[in-house]
Amino acid sequence: MQVLIVKTSSMGDILHTLPALTDAMQAIPGIRFDWVVEENFSQIPTWHPAVDRVIPVAIRRWRKHWFSAEVRQQRQLFKQLLQQRNYHLVIDAQGLLKSAALVTRLAHGRKHGQDWHSAREPLASCFYQHRHAIDKQQHALERTRELFAKSLGYVKPASQGDYAIAAHFTAPSEQAQIPYLVLLHATTRDEKHWPEAHWRALIAQIAATGLKIKLPWGAEHERQRALRLADGFSHVDVLAKLSLQQVAEVLAGAKAIVSVDTGLSHLAAALARPNITLFGPTDPGLIGGYGAHQHALMAPGKQLSNLKPETVWQQLQSILSAC
Repeated sequence: MQVLIVKTSSMGDILHTLPALTDAMQAIPGIRFDWVVEENFSQIPTWHPAVDRVIPVAIRRWRKHWFSAEVRQQRQLFKQLLQQRNYHLVIDAQGLLKSAALVTRLAHGRKHGQDWHSAREPLASCFYQHRHAIDKQQHALERTRELFAKSLGYVKPASQGDYAIAAHFTAPSEQAQIPYLVLLHATTRDEKHWPEAHWRALIAQIAATGLKIKLPWGAEHERQRALRLADGFSHVDVLAKLSLQQVAEVLAGAKAIVSVDTGLSHLAAALARPNITLFGPTDPGLIGGYGAHQHALMAPGKQLSNLKPETVWQQLQSILSAC
């Protein structure tokens, strides 16, 4: 059976889709998936053993110059790739009008998705031949598992979801010999940032353990923050610019991770690495880290400046003593 998945973004949402593939692979021997995903996240689906082909899409980039000759050509090439196969099913796990209208409707196969009352954008359900009621009062990952189970005709397993990607990564021998922590300090919204002074206080506390610290970054302003955090600390390494694959390799070798609410914190969860995620204005209940060794710390008053370094350090000490 050949199935097309439409789940284009974000990083956390894409990672939350992986356990649904594992469920389907175990319930239906021989099932294979193609996956439409935003170009920046196209590496992630390749890590799962049930994925045959990744079809990158660039809706975020295209919409800036939708009618330019270059974008029209790229959209035509995407359409040709999408329509090369006739699928048994097309599962739209995005639940958004833009993905349903621009991607799902073009694919060849019976379309499945969430119904009017379940989809993030109800109008998206108009593009599906099969619409499924999905309980909203559960983690986003479990919602996707339920959608796949109903679309493919099996009972959703009661066991914890399995991302099935941890075995894809093995830490390089040098990393394995030198224990280290990773601090994921970068996120997209200002109110989700932990103050730099707090990070530096935590870094100072960690110095006494003898553990090294690695600071990854994506954009230039994140590199500048990493340099400020590392200033004066010999045990902190600001990494070079890495691909998503390389970041995953770094996370896979970490003894523990401390992160703000960001897509990479979900990658840490998918890799089953001990991780403390710091939450301020966002609620981890339905979208927080899912899996083994995940710990959420809520900031008093939902203000991350109120979450003191001492509190994080105490939680981290507890995790390190159990490693």
